[in-house]
Amino acid sequence: MKHDKLEQKIRDLKNGDTRAFDFIYEHTNRSVYFAIFYIVRDRMHAEDLLQDTFVRAISVLSQYREGTNFVAWLCSIGKSLALNHLKKYRREIPTDFEADAHKYGTHETEIPYIFDLAARILTEEEYEIVMLCQVSGYKRREVAEMLGIPIGTVTWKNNEALKKLKRHLEKEGGI
Repeated sequence: MKHDKLEQKIRDLKNGDTRAFDFIYEHTNRSVYFAIFYIVRDRMHAEDLLQDTFVRAISVLSQYREGTNFVAWLCSIGKSLALNHLKKYRREIPTDFEADAHKYGTHETEIPYIFDLAARILTEEEYEIVMLCQVSGYKRREVAEMLGIPIGTVTWKNNEALKKLKRHLEKEGGI
């Protein structure tokens, strides 16, 4: 099971095997990124905060209690850093200069527009579930395990969030 392997790699990292970090990062970074992006809504800052999250997590890895939800633990660190970032840089000018480029019809900017739209109209939990299931490609079972909620809840919230997005896009004339 993927969760057991992740726990083993965390133990390995705690014991000094730095090679274990690659596996941990590969299997957790998307969840953490989307949790951060939902708060800061800026790709560049989300990427920077993602890296800061892993640096912080490694420095306090001894505080992680084995057998608990590691992804949720990482996400809480990332969300905390994101909220601190917002407080510190509240008046900063956004750096995503292409944020409104979707209005001009370029295909390469349609995906960021959907992410932004999802972040605006979905709840944080709906957004996280949609990003993990639809964008990151995790199975609903894996998402349920990561978030510590029943698979039926993940399925229902994923479907409801997709319907909400579709209704909004139809209302805007986007599809």
